[in-house]
Amino acid sequence: MEDMKIFNKWSIEGVSVNDPGLRPYITITPSIFPKSSGRLASQQFYKSKMNIVERLITKMMVPGHKSKKHFLTSGRVVGRYITTYNIVKEAFDKIYEKTGKNPVEVLVRAIENAALREEIAGYQVGGIIVRRAVITSPQRRVDSALRMITQAAYKKAFGKKTNIVDALVDEIIAAYNNDASKSESIKEKERIEKEAEGAR
Repeated sequence: MEDMKIFNKWSIEGVSVNDPGLRPYITITPSIFPKSSGRLASQQFYKSKMNIVERLITKMMVPGHKSKKHFLTSGRVVGRYITTYNIVKEAFDKIYEKTGKNPVEVLVRAIENAALREEIAGYQVGGIIVRRAVITSPQRRVDSALRMITQAAYKKAFGKKTNIVDALVDEIIAAYNNDASKSESIKEKERIEKEAEGAR
């Protein structure tokens, strides 16, 4: 198991999750081909046991999806696991070329930086809707970070000259650097947390 590498190329040796709240929810077990084929679906909180690279790939299959609708079409990649697999695999190679660091570690740090700490929840009191700040659960923090990273990458590439691989690379590196001026996911995180701060 220790000799196994993600994409048969990237070792997880020395890669760890620094955020103690996210540690049980970001799995970085080695896997040559990150695809569990639903083997964990019968377990509670099975998403947390899936390799984080596999979770990124599955999120990339519906990058235009938000809440209960598609705000951008996902028709180019949906249902084609090998398409998104190749996108992420190529993106990892480019991340290494640009940063010189293990792309698995870069991805984990990007998720930690983009993960929400609190957000807004609305509930009805009498005839009005009250908005209050709530602490985001750890699993939702990982879900929202992955969603925001993939949506930001797809938004940068959709109908533009930039291809999806380069857009994904730029977004992950910007999130890794915690740079709100270049990362849409970090910018969105800061916007939501600022709203939550005003609703305390």
